[in-house]
Amino acid sequence: MTETEVTDALGEIAPVAAPDVNSPPVARQMDGNVAVLTMQSAPHNFLGEALLDGLLEGLRWAEERGARAVLLRSGLRNFCAGADLAIFQSAQRGVAPDLDLAGALKVFDELPIPIVAAVHGVCVGGGFEIALACDLVVAAESAKIGSVEATIGMNPLMGAIQRVTQRAGAARAKEMALLARRYDARTLERWNIFNRVVADDKLAAVSLTLAQELAGGPTVAHASTKAIVSHAVEHGVRAADDAMKDLQKEFWKSRDLKEGLASIAENGPGAARFEGR
Repeated sequence: MTETEVTDALGEIAPVAAPDVNSPPVARQMDGNVAVLTMQSAPHNFLGEALLDGLLEGLRWAEERGARAVLLRSGLRNFCAGADLAIFQSAQRGVAPDLDLAGALKVFDELPIPIVAAVHGVCVGGGFEIALACDLVVAAESAKIGSVEATIGMNPLMGAIQRVTQRAGAARAKEMALLARRYDARTLERWNIFNRVVADDKLAAVSLTLAQELAGGPTVAHASTKAIVSHAVEHGVRAADDAMKDLQKEFWKSRDLKEGLASIAENGPGAARFEGR
């Protein structure tokens, strides 16, 4: 897939008309060191094979372009209103879809670049799970979020149950998956599932600023942070303690650390300018 520029200003994320039928499901552009991935699979970014492939290609593209942070957003009225029901045709044969959903989540997790999701509109089902796969989630106050799979006789396929369990506890995970309701963004923030909620008209600016802040930081250390968190989640705190030396070895060799140490000695904290190397 070739690089496709989005046409709106990065400071605006508003409901827009459907892109041209020939538009790719995910538009890609660089804003400085931030890779901006904009889902635009009309009408509502239903998650199917094409959109999922577009997201994974976009993440790989971001790494190839040397991006130091990723902003994932939607250019349509909704972030992602659930799955494309076409992927569930295999249910007629009594089997799961032939999609490597766990592998998709692994790409998000193992990308050595922080990913910020900007959520607005409806974010349910697979869309909620894509947001959960990102490192930080900023949501518009009016967003509606949920695990709604029980309404069609199934439960989440991309890890929402276990990720909500990890962040908010078993009781909340069961509530969300069993009742299949939509929740307001403030509730998800209070439950520690999303990082922050902002006024609708501030979502674009806040999420981009957050991505820019991450991109301007010591991104070699950021990659280590992602790896340590993932190791702790998967194996426990003691195992993460044992693995830390190995998971931190790259930033000890980085130019960023040398710059940070020199800067704090000369200028005090907060003045270092990092290159991500």
